[in-house]
Amino acid sequence: MKRILKAGGLLTSLFALTATGTVQARTLDPNKPEDALEIMKRTQCGTADGVPAVYYWSGKVYSRVQGEPDRHLFNGQGMNIRQCVKIEDPKRGIGYRQVSREVMFYLDPKTNEVLRTWDNPWTGENVKVMQIANDPVNSRPNYPYRADGSPYKLPNINTQGKWMFMPLEVPLFYHNVLAGDYQDYVGNKYHAMEIFDFTMLADEILDTKNPTAYPAISWVRISDWMPWMKMRGRQGQMVFNAMGAKLKSYDELPQLIKDEIALNHPEYTAPPPGDDPRKNETTWTVFKKLIDAERAEKKAK
Repeated sequence: MKRILKAGGLLTSLFALTATGTVQARTLDPNKPEDALEIMKRTQCGTADGVPAVYYWSGKVYSRVQGEPDRHLFNGQGMNIRQCVKIEDPKRGIGYRQVSREVMFYLDPKTNEVLRTWDNPWTGENVKVMQIANDPVNSRPNYPYRADGSPYKLPNINTQGKWMFMPLEVPLFYHNVLAGDYQDYVGNKYHAMEIFDFTMLADEILDTKNPTAYPAISWVRISDWMPWMKMRGRQGQMVFNAMGAKLKSYDELPQLIKDEIALNHPEYTAPPPGDDPRKNETTWTVFKKLIDAERAEKKAK
């Protein structure tokens, strides 16, 4: 395999090779940048390029408004289907890129049926529910070394007995495509935090004889109101709380999700291509396209 000279020594391969050229299993070291990156890749996808991985989660969605009790608005079930592909950089080493698409369905908190419309308890208006269906949700390229030469490190990883824990907080503060061009002056930025907590068996994730690992995951999101709720700037936030795991195949998904995907999102049975050049979608970009299309249709009539 190609070796790349680094300040700290030679970039080791993700797998050790025997004299005969066959892959020899070994234990990954989280303190080595190449191994740390491989641990993250095994957590997110697997070792083989082009092999789909599926994450599933379920939980509840609450409101949080100052001066009133929190409300249980929805239940939710979702999935993300992704793949990782190898990429190389002459200075940063052998890394990977992750490409994915994801859906989450808002469910009636009493019946667990997929909601098509929703009675907004603050406005009294019946609104159409837009499910989360973001395609793509791709990550930036990841390498053992950053552009400035600093090594890749796993965030807050720790091991207790046979378990390995990896909490990951993602603060978000960016331009909201539904607002105007003066957000730096008047606000209307999208402000949220995504929290992912991975729990996995240390032997499974660190031993390369296993082609991948199957972590459990908890997911929390604190965010603004969803645009389809038509809250008209009302004070408050949404709190998503869910748990799930990486599955061994798409077939392991609950029937509700598979039925809804077959009905309305058939492309979600497979991840995007590894060289997917598209910009990422969010609830806000998808909703803007929906509203723009509806307005154009009305204007054409």
